[in-house]
Amino acid sequence: MTNTQDVRPFQIDIPQAQLDDLRERLDRTRWTEELADGGWDYGVPVARQKELLDYWRSGYDWRAWESRLNSYPQFTTEIDSQNIHFLHVKSPDPDALPLILTHGWPCTSAEYLDVIEPLTHPTEGPSYHLVIPSLPGYGFSGPTKERGWHSRRIAAAWAELMRRLGYSSYGVVGNDIGSQVSVELGRLVPEQVVGVHVQQIWSFPLSEADRVGLSEQDLEYLEGHETFERVMGAYNMLQSQQPQTLAHALADSPAGLLAWKSQLQRALDADFILTNVMIYWLTGTAGSAMRLYFEQTQLDAGPRPEPTTVPVGLAQFADDFHSMRRFSERDHKNIVSWHSYEQGGHWAAHEAPDVLVADIREFFRQLRAKMGS
Repeated sequence: MTNTQDVRPFQIDIPQAQLDDLRERLDRTRWTEELADGGWDYGVPVARQKELLDYWRSGYDWRAWESRLNSYPQFTTEIDSQNIHFLHVKSPDPDALPLILTHGWPCTSAEYLDVIEPLTHPTEGPSYHLVIPSLPGYGFSGPTKERGWHSRRIAAAWAELMRRLGYSSYGVVGNDIGSQVSVELGRLVPEQVVGVHVQQIWSFPLSEADRVGLSEQDLEYLEGHETFERVMGAYNMLQSQQPQTLAHALADSPAGLLAWKSQLQRALDADFILTNVMIYWLTGTAGSAMRLYFEQTQLDAGPRPEPTTVPVGLAQFADDFHSMRRFSERDHKNIVSWHSYEQGGHWAAHEAPDVLVADIREFFRQLRAKMGS
């Protein structure tokens, strides 16, 4: 049973004054100059920024998205002195397996809107109870108030959240930072986690010796990742080292926030980009969200944890980081599913929801069948 004393219903209700202030700021945007032949080489081009911002001003409807978010039950609770916001959407099947889904940066819990219905009310096959939290420091969870909110601490908060909701056995799903949180949750409470389904396994060579004998494909994946970090990894380095410095600009300029959040989302539709940007802007959490990168860097500098033992499933998509199985199996001793798809990208819950949903359902179907045998 849910402990209703600790869990409070929540509805998004943004005052019109906040939206009016945003509109005025957008109207006063000061545009930067750029090189005539710069394209994307230097970052988000002015033409792309103007396209998104013009739609934000004249076409985007926040109230429609607010209504869509509010069509699902939302709640808040305090865990480890931190406010936690989450969607809790139940299947009509009382025996449905609960799943906790964790988003990443630069998204919010809105990342999973397109998979809610097919997972909770499928036309056929198993359904699931869904818990979709906003990461601490992100969106309607509000800013973090102290140091140390890295993936391991978040995983501990998720374990308490699921206990508080009355779930003693559940599956875990994650993307981006959410993938890191998800494997930590499986490591923390393996007796409760049925399985962990992620879109990336962030496992890399630890020395030059680890590169010896890699397959051509793994060498290609590794080179691709290293090229990405060298050419497009500035956001990672800055947020890991000096997030507060950038936070001053992003808290003051919606145009700046849009550019910083959309730099890796060239192919995504404007409504998806802007809904996530709006949630950061309206909750004032651009800075606290970036702090998670700093905290994660401090955690990663410490001792390496023991490998996980819970069943792990990977669904990786075409336009995304590609995990390397040799290093993944070093860090996770029970990988039972490994699928690569020639479509979708980093935000597969929005770009290829049918494919992601099918992979999640098959992964947990097999695990439950094995548990029942």
